[in-house]
Amino acid sequence: MVDKALLARKVAAIQDAVARVRAVLPATADALAGDRTAREVVILNLFVALQECLALATHWLADEGRDVPGSYREVFAALSARGVLTRELAERMAAASGLRNLVAHQYGELDWDRIHAIASSELGDLLAFTQELARASGR
Repeated sequence: MVDKALLARKVAAIQDAVARVRAVLPATADALAGDRTAREVVILNLFVALQECLALATHWLADEGRDVPGSYREVFAALSARGVLTRELAERMAAASGLRNLVAHQYGELDWDRIHAIASSELGDLLAFTQELARASGR
């Protein structure tokens, strides 16, 4: 059984990180690229939200007695296979895990146009993830 208190804390952290991104995101990618403080707040909070989603996903699988896959992409696929997430949302979350890895491991230079696009239009997926996981957990 998923720890309800842990679920609530992680959902709140994700919601807070999304709100922080929305609060500081400049209107354009060029403005984001030119504003170091905004870049740092956006990328940190995107990272936190994605990390918390991944932690929540792996926690859910482990607490349900399921094997936890070795890659983040597979974690979301496993949730979809168990009916916790729609296939479409699982695929978008799996793709988002690539951004988490890029930031965490500094694989290359960040594309601020892409970061702005993600922050402008894809934050809803993080919130949808929390809603689906909470629903599946009986919360």
